[in-house]
Amino acid sequence: MTASEYLLFGIGNPLLDISAHVKPELLQKYNLKANDAILAADEHKPLYDELIKTYSVEYVAGGAAQNAIRGAQWLLPAHSTVYTGCVGKDAYGAQLREAAQKDGLRVEYLEDEATPTGRCAVLITDTNRSLVTDLNAANNFKETHLQKPEVWSLVENAKFYYIEGYFLTVSPASIQLIAEHGAKSGKTVSINFSAPFIPQFFSAPLDAALPYVDLVFGNESEAEAYATAHNWGTTDIKEIALRVAALPKHNSTPRRVVFTQGANQTIVAYNGEVKEYPIIKIAREQIVDTNGAGDAFAGGYLSQLVQGKGVDTSVAAGHYVANVVIQRSGPTYPREAPTFQA
Repeated sequence: MTASEYLLFGIGNPLLDISAHVKPELLQKYNLKANDAILAADEHKPLYDELIKTYSVEYVAGGAAQNAIRGAQWLLPAHSTVYTGCVGKDAYGAQLREAAQKDGLRVEYLEDEATPTGRCAVLITDTNRSLVTDLNAANNFKETHLQKPEVWSLVENAKFYYIEGYFLTVSPASIQLIAEHGAKSGKTVSINFSAPFIPQFFSAPLDAALPYVDLVFGNESEAEAYATAHNWGTTDIKEIALRVAALPKHNSTPRRVVFTQGANQTIVAYNGEVKEYPIIKIAREQIVDTNGAGDAFAGGYLSQLVQGKGVDTSVAAGHYVANVVIQRSGPTYPREAPTFQA
């Protein structure tokens, strides 16, 4: 395959998800919220072994950007996507590579021989999910890997870029390389806020990247966290979307901001205007697992964007892929072809 075939380039933290339906007492024991995403502290280290020993777990190839790119590839022609991040040179890293390739991704992992592959405990209670991430090797990505000729040629030939917010904790320098290249080349750079703690505690690297970003994804809690971190004094999601869209930008292309709101309408802000899109209604009992729903939405959206489709179609595809994912265990995609009609 030639580099020019790959339209969409994603970067982030590849993780092995360890997923299980758990009792609320486990969340209480580790001071976790029912619907949240955090990085593991020392107090959370014993969680992974306890989860595996106590519950029936499922292992899923994960990581926010990798999930989104997998979702995009599901709706795209073969050889449309490439993804990079850092894994350990171990069995879990090999499992991640195999799973990603099976879903059609070209992966250009940096392999760390000294550090195990990252993992994420996915604790499901009812329809909520609490994510506790131990980055391990994912934390060791270096921009020098991105600058290797065989990897950078994929960056140069891609037309669209997707960056997970979690990656701001790992390699802001890599994000800046991609974002600046995209802005200079007139390509589309997108980023996902990913979790409330990103705009709360990593606002400096986020704000350094945003002037190069054409498309921002997030949800309502992440939007509120961004507004709080910047002392905007509002929790109105529409207002926050408009203000994020209007932040300074290095080129003249207006920024688009897309905020999902769970069961409520998705908000899109662009050029001073806001449009709302109703989601696909689903009965509560049909929801199996909301883990990865936001990533699935971003993947569906990007699958149409890279094909030149409009916002209405992109949002519809995002809703479609998210709707499929929440009816499955973990952020997985069916083997059968999607039924989405643009």
